[in-house]
Amino acid sequence: MKAILSNIKDNIGILTLNRPEKNNTFNTDLAKELNQGLLAFENNPDVRVIVIKANGRNFSTGIDLNEFHGKSYSQYLKWVDLMEKMSITIFDMRKPVIAEVKGYAVANGIGLVASVDIALASESAKFGATAVNVGLFCIGPAVPLARVIGRRKAYELVSTGKIIGAAEAKEIGLVNEVVKEDKLSEVVMEMASEIANKSPLAVQIGKEAFNATLDLPYKKALEMSHPYFAHLCSTEDAKEGVDAFLNKRDPKWSSK
Repeated sequence: MKAILSNIKDNIGILTLNRPEKNNTFNTDLAKELNQGLLAFENNPDVRVIVIKANGRNFSTGIDLNEFHGKSYSQYLKWVDLMEKMSITIFDMRKPVIAEVKGYAVANGIGLVASVDIALASESAKFGATAVNVGLFCIGPAVPLARVIGRRKAYELVSTGKIIGAAEAKEIGLVNEVVKEDKLSEVVMEMASEIANKSPLAVQIGKEAFNATLDLPYKKALEMSHPYFAHLCSTEDAKEGVDAFLNKRDPKWSSK
């Protein structure tokens, strides 16, 4: 059975974590297939937005500890690189990635939620950086967490291992919206469709610029943003979009 299911609907690439009997924990297969799926959609011109969701009750409860024992340092390093690779891939991708979160998203699961560009959660969703509870520490997930929710709150979560609910996750900025569970998939697809209907080139250059300037000093970030915007201004999509706006018609994007 595949650890990741993949399909495309209306220019939206959907990746489904598919280890429900293991609470969608990250093992070698899931980590590899998730990264491969992300890259496949990044390189597919028919895909404009990616959604990550999960089969079963929980989004992901972290790393499968059945793979933990019996490794040397170099083997652990290679294994950890693989478990965290999706966070680097998502950051480097030009296409936006949305997470649809239900149930528990803990340890590597919360790391994945923090790594995506937009996250929506059901009212009953729970989040935690829980590795400290088993003598480990969410060192990898702490990197995107600190950037999304801030240093102090991130450190509180990774050092205590406590579980927070969806309402608090929204309050601290970990998720964008909290939705009734029976409406979650519908709302996620509505948001994905809204982005997919924009100029794909504008969205992709925009994400690249957003990530490139994120951690720079204020003045340097603004200066770096200018070439990205100038490049966008010179594209056919920009000319089409402005003309469509001025003439009160729907734009027809040339790029995929």
